[in-house]
Parts: sequence; structure tokens; C-alpha cells
Amino acid sequence: MKKVKKVVLAYSGGLDTSILVKWLKDVYGCEVIAYAADVGQEEELVGLEEKALKTGASKVYIEDLREEFARDFIFFAIKSNAIYEGNYLMGTSIARPLIAKRQIEIARKEKADAVCHGATGKGNDQVRFELTFYAMEPNIRIIAPWREWEFTSREDLIDYAKKHGIEVPVTKKKPYSMDRNLMHISYEGGILEDPWSEPMENMFKTTVSPEKAPNKATYVEITFEKGVPVAINGKKMSAFKIVEYLNKVGGANGIGRVDIVENRFVGMKSRGVYETPGCTILHATHRAVETLTLDREVMHIRDGLIPKVAELIYYGFWFSPEMKAIMALTDEIQSVVNGTARLKLYKGNCIVVGRKSKNSLYMKDFATFDKDTVYDQKDAGGFIRLNALRLRIRAMLEK
Repeated sequence: MKKVKKVVLAYSGGLDTSILVKWLKDVYGCEVIAYAADVGQEEELVGLEEKALKTGASKVYIEDLREEFARDFIFFAIKSNAIYEGNYLMGTSIARPLIAKRQIEIARKEKADAVCHGATGKGNDQVRFELTFYAMEPNIRIIAPWREWEFTSREDLIDYAKKHGIEVPVTKKKPYSMDRNLMHISYEGGILEDPWSEPMENMFKTTVSPEKAPNKATYVEITFEKGVPVAINGKKMSAFKIVEYLNKVGGANGIGRVDIVENRFVGMKSRGVYETPGCTILHATHRAVETLTLDREVMHIRDGLIPKVAELIYYGFWFSPEMKAIMALTDEIQSVVNGTARLKLYKGNCIVVGRKSKNSLYMKDFATFDKDTVYDQKDAGGFIRLNALRLRIRAMLEK
């Protein structure tokens, strides 16, 4: 192996990265700097610095990136209506480019000659991390232990941790993997690998079941400026505070649970269970304001891009030229998405019950079924005949 002097490790304190500090020091004989990005893991960050130092890290970075995550990453997903395969809001996917970007910046600062992540060789995260690494630092050395070491399962890692006295948050009796951030919590692996098996209720951390949600609906109003949420119930809030508040309100009403089988970028299907309360609300309200403010053809062009932008986020191409172009187009499209949507939250349901905008293209005088003076219904006949012309010609030929 090529000699490595110093490596910056993306450190979460989970099963994989908990043993990685010792493994890197033993295998590469290098200095290990542990880096943890605070993107909303909450209690998962408690004791992280002490744990990393105890297992051999020379230095630990724990940085609060929650506002940047919400403002520059989550809100772009909202503006672009990015939903993967019709269901997944991509809370894990969209956090990776931010984490990896800062990891490279720390590597530059520390003059490290390598970066390391604990993503499995079967998953999507390895791609997301490494595409960002290479986009920012084309010649960086990347260490991906799951593609190198002798371990073949999570049970092997648990045994290794016990052998070396490393505390890990997973047991063989509860081997599913969990990833938490401000946008969502994901659960996969272990007992969830049977797609017929219903998730256990005690697994969920941020949402109550719809059955246990309040019997009275909760109303919430969200105001958008240029496609970005800026206020809740008339109160201006920061990006982080908006998502944090909606997570609590949505979670209390059973909003945002999704159980899906998705197509990983590497080729296999995977079952994932997700809790995304706040951003489920934001997607619904954002779309409601768009229905008032976006021109029909502009909206349809944007909607045609949804699968593509979702793929770019899910696959890890955040720092690609095509994403840069889509971001510019999205900002232009969203320039008129200003207004407020009112939502009723009730037992797992997000029900839009009102929307208003100073940029509204909805004109009651044109849309009404009552008598009007602005629309001559006779004009519709010629409109229909012109649109039917090619259909009539084809029918004539067939006869």
C-alpha cells in the first residue's frame, strides 16, 4: 500500500467509523483526524469527541453545519421538487455532498494526504462521498475500508469492536442501520431486509403512528419567497429553525413515514424506511404555491426535470456541470414562487386547504363557471378543431 501520513476520517461514531480509527492506525500506520459534521444528528453527537480521542484520533473536528445544510441543500431539494422514484425525499443523499465538501476543506487545512469514509461497498454513499472528493480535489487519496478489509458483515465489526474494547451503538440483536440528520432518519439492513416484514413501532424516533396522532387537526401556514420557505404562521425564521419546527409539528401528527424498496445506483434494490416529517410538509406547501404562480409550460418543463435532478442528488453528482446548470434554471423558475400555503395536518395526512400569492396567475374572472365578460366560449370550438386536425387527417387515411 502507498504510504499515508495523515488521513481525515468522516466520523459518525456509528459501528463502522467507531472501529475505523484503530483500523487505520494499525493498517496504514498514519495519523487519524476525526471529523464529524453536525447536520442534525442531535444525541448521536454526545460524547463523540471523547470517544474518537479514546480510540486513537489525534484531533477531532465537530462542526455545526445545520444552517448551511438547510439553506443550501434541503431548500434546493424543495425548490426543485426533487423526489427519487416518486417517494424518497433523499435526506441521506443530500447531506453527503456537504459533509464531503467540508471534509476536503479540513484535509487541505491539515495538509492531510488522504480522506476516508466508512460507507459500504454495496451502497450509494461511497459514490456520493467520492464523487465530491474528486470534484473538489482531483488527486486526493481515498481510503474505503469496506473495499479493503477482511470483514464481510456487521457482525464481524461488532466482534472486532468487542475484542478491542470499542463501544458501539449496535448489537447483534438490533443490527439495522440508522442514519439521522435534520431532514430525516433512515433505517435499513438487518431485520428490515425482508420487504414483507412491517417495521416495529418502537423503531421510530421522530414521528408518532397515525393511529396515536391527535384527533384534532393542526393547521400551519408557510410563506415562500422565490421558492424558499421564510416564515411559519407569519413568523420569520432561519432555514434551520423552519425545518426543526416543522419536524416537531409534523412528527406529532404522524407525518412523513415512508417504507419503500428503491433502486440503488450500484444496481441492486434496497428496502428503506424513512421519517421525514418537516420536509414532507414543505414539499406539499411549496407545490401549492407553485400551482398559483408558475406558468403552465414552465411548470411542465420543470416537472420533466424532477427525475433527473433527483437522480443527480441520489447518485452523488451534486458538484457536476449538469447540476450547476439545473440549479441556475431552478433559481430562474422559482423567482415568481412567492406566497403562502395553508396546510391541515391530520393523522399522517398533509392536506392543502388554502394558498395565496401576489404573483398569482389564477384569475377568478376567467375560471368561473358563472357568467363572465372576459371569455367567449364560442372561441373554444376553433381551438378544438385546430388541435384535432392531425387526428382527423390520420383517421381519414386509416379509412
